[in-house]
Amino acid sequence: MKRILLENFLRYVKIDTMSDEESNTTPSTQKQFQLAKILETELKTLGLQDVHVSKDCFVYATLPSNLKNNTASIGFIAHMDTIPGFSGTNVKPMVIESYDGKTIKLSGIELTPTQFPFLKELKGKTLITTDGTTVLGADDKAGIAEIMTMLWVLTKENLPHAELHIAFTPDEEIGTGVQSFDLTKFNCDYAYTVDGGAYNEINFENFNAASATVTIKGLDIHPGSAKNQMLNANELAMEFHHMLPKEQKPEYTELYEGFIHLTDMKGTVGEAQLSYIIRDHNKKALEKKKDILKYAQDFINKKYGKPLVHVTIQDSYFNMAEIIKKNPKCLAHAEKAMQRLGIEPAASPIRGGTDGARLTYMGLPTPNLGTGGYNCHGPYELACLEEMEWVTKILIEISKT
Repeated sequence: MKRILLENFLRYVKIDTMSDEESNTTPSTQKQFQLAKILETELKTLGLQDVHVSKDCFVYATLPSNLKNNTASIGFIAHMDTIPGFSGTNVKPMVIESYDGKTIKLSGIELTPTQFPFLKELKGKTLITTDGTTVLGADDKAGIAEIMTMLWVLTKENLPHAELHIAFTPDEEIGTGVQSFDLTKFNCDYAYTVDGGAYNEINFENFNAASATVTIKGLDIHPGSAKNQMLNANELAMEFHHMLPKEQKPEYTELYEGFIHLTDMKGTVGEAQLSYIIRDHNKKALEKKKDILKYAQDFINKKYGKPLVHVTIQDSYFNMAEIIKKNPKCLAHAEKAMQRLGIEPAASPIRGGTDGARLTYMGLPTPNLGTGGYNCHGPYELACLEEMEWVTKILIEISKT
């Protein structure tokens, strides 16, 4: 199993599936179809039924139950795309066997146990890293590899299992893919996204999320005659940003603490734009953060006596905990599967979101499981093969019901 798992993972991460947040199509990049078609072929080879790729680049498949008694039908989901913010082109995974616990030197960067303390716990394990120039893509091709390896084991060894529904999704990283998810093709009682960190994680709490766009109008006058006339939109943008509470930046928050995060800025003297993401596990606290942005807007407009600043806020997704706690069977099922394997489940809040958060609000309870991946969204990304193997065993155990 371990060999198949590694082969699957290395094969998938070499396929460029970067999504594009500037796109208005689903999928946002056509190259995601390349991995989708490969997975379609592999699923058919394993003997799954109803295997197909939708026009929106969703891969669906079903493995019928081989149990005599009716049991719950279970879904497993992972996403195919990698982040648009850092290159996923020409990925060259590096396999480090029996990691010595020391600094890992890559192209232009280093992974040190001082900066990344979790490395100390991975000494002696097999690590897969980037070469330092791209993301690895463990987020979420580790999840894909684990699901595919689970299916390989179940079918090759004819192990008992419930009815399983499989889906691989596009554009999770830009938050738009799952809006096209077809639940009529994924008819199960509950599901799991395999898109987390450590192998023993179960996540059922995530941020409530919103995005904000701040548009600022200035008055562009030739600088030679600008006295008492020019209003520099770039200066106003900085004034706006510095009105926001510094302690609510992500670099100062952890666990259940939310944040307001400036993700992009651009501008000229005549017009500037700031982009923010707003996050909090508590809905009321999220609304207060929105109010902070609106207060800054109103303050500057009143100060200058003109409607120079306009804040537009849009909700993105919500904390699935509110629904999962009312439907705890999916959590109990995963916890018992881990415990049968001698693993103590670790529940931790997601400081982000998953496809499962939206699917939960669409009517399908979908908590999240770990993958054995670390440091996602950048060149420091890595995966631990032994943890990936444990995840695969957990998925097999969950499948038995």
